[in-house]
Order: sequence, then C-alpha cells, then structure tokens
Amino acid sequence: MDFLHQPVLLKEAIELLNPKWGGVYVDATLGGGGHFSEILKRIGPDGKAIGIDRDEDAIKNAKDKFSAFQNVFIIHGNFKNIKCIVESLGFKTVDGVIFDLGVSSFQLEEKSRGFSYMQDAPLDMRMDRSQKLTARDVVNNLEKRELARIIKEYGEEKWADRIAEFISEKRKIKPIESTGELVDIIKAAIPARARRQGPHPAKRTFQALRIFVNDELEILSQSLKDAVELLKPGGRICVISFHSLEDRIVKHTFKELAKSCTCPKDSPLCRCDRQENLKILTPKPILPSQDELENNPRARSARLRAGEKLSSK
Repeated sequence: MDFLHQPVLLKEAIELLNPKWGGVYVDATLGGGGHFSEILKRIGPDGKAIGIDRDEDAIKNAKDKFSAFQNVFIIHGNFKNIKCIVESLGFKTVDGVIFDLGVSSFQLEEKSRGFSYMQDAPLDMRMDRSQKLTARDVVNNLEKRELARIIKEYGEEKWADRIAEFISEKRKIKPIESTGELVDIIKAAIPARARRQGPHPAKRTFQALRIFVNDELEILSQSLKDAVELLKPGGRICVISFHSLEDRIVKHTFKELAKSCTCPKDSPLCRCDRQENLKILTPKPILPSQDELENNPRARSARLRAGEKLSSK
C-alpha cells in the first residue's frame, strides 16, 4: 500500500514556515511527504531538506518518492532526537522546522497497524514497529488503576474508570487480542445514552492508548525546545496538532520560550538574566478553512501554531 496522507493546513503552514531559497529545513514528522514536497519546491537545489519519521513504511515511501533529489536526507528516527539527527548530518543550525503531530491517514487505513476503531485488526498501534510495547500489552498487562489513569489523562474520557473495569474483567477470561474486541468492551462499558452523543464511543480510549504506546506527549515539549535551539535567528517553527492535549503543550512551550524574565513579580530587579528565544507568530491557533474541512473531514481538529527564533542579545 502507498503511504498516502493528505497534509492538513498545507498552505497556511508553508506560508508561516516561509522556506527560503537555499535554506535548510527539517520535517520532523515526514509522513506522506506533503509538507516536505512543498518545502523542496521553495528551497531549490541549493537548499537542504531533512525528513524524519519513526514509521519505517513512511521512510521507505519517502526514499522512493524523493529518490531523484540530491539535496534530501531521509532519516528513520524519533523527533525526540532531532538535535542529534541534525547535528550528525553536519548541520549546526537550520532555517525552519515543521511538526505535523498525531497519526497519519495511512496508519489509520492500514488495517494491520491496529490504530483504527473502525476496522477489526490486531491490537498494535505502534508508529515504530521495531519497538516492543504494543496496545495489546497495555490493555492486557497494565494494572486496572493505571489503565484508567491513562484513558482519563490521555483520552479525556469521563468513563475511564468504568472502561478499565470492564477491560479488567474481560481479560480475566481471555486476553484481548483485537481492536474489534476492545471496541465491544468500550461500548458495553459506556451507558447507551452517553454512546448516542458525541464522537464514536471508542475514540477517546483509542487516542489514549496510541499516545501512551508511542510516548507522544512526554517527548513533545523538550523536542520543541530542541528544535527552537537548532533554529538560526529568524528561523521558524510550525506545529500542527490534532487534540487539546498536544495543542496545550505546544502553546505552553511557546509561551515559556517567549518569556524573558522569570523572576517573582514583586522582585525589584531581574536576577535570572533570561532572554526570550521565540516570537510567537500565532497568538491564537490557525484553524482549517471551511473548504478544507469539506475536502478533508479529518482536518476538523487541527490547530497550527508558529514561532520565529529571536536574535541573541
């Protein structure tokens, strides 16, 4: 299967990233290469484009798709290692970095990956299939209280305790092996009246499991800080997120990087000598247009934030 992914907020993200002819740019979540392709158009043959993805299918697709280009680096890795990856390629600084967070269309549609609650498949949910931990391991082996915490914290699911209880009881009989089994358990745990309202009843639990399996939130803030550290003065960072937990981390990290003094408010003098690193370009997140939503319903929860690296004083 081709690694297809319809890039969200493509026009807006590229405009904010503002790739320059001859510049060096990093796509930290390469996916199907939609944003990467647009960057390549704008940097020309003298520019350099670095694409990183933890999914081997995405890497194989990108190496084939961009095989004619001599100015690209396609790296199988995790964006938590963005500094090491970029520096290992011989670059001390870059002109821009883009993150398109979350799961790709390919990963959702490829049945064997086990990301989707709409298809019955083995419980997997690994973005990097070389790692050992799977959703099956989490569902069958985590203590009930910890499972409830994950579903509540990462899925913002108000029925988390009840879902964890139903999972715990079902796995006593036999291991839970498939997404279909898990969906049935979740539906049984959530009262019928609640199931008739809002999104698919399994959506939040599947989101929570995917985030936990892939350690998506724990690595995000530091990865954004590392990306900003790599930027040249005037370089830009763009981040597209797809749920409130991600967007909150991006927002707070940008605000932290945009702060100057961190001394107590009642302190007469600044003693921290802190300098702001980032100018926030999007005081409020940019949302998809109505036209984009009509063409790509999966864009409905997307949020785009951007910042520009400030010169050292």
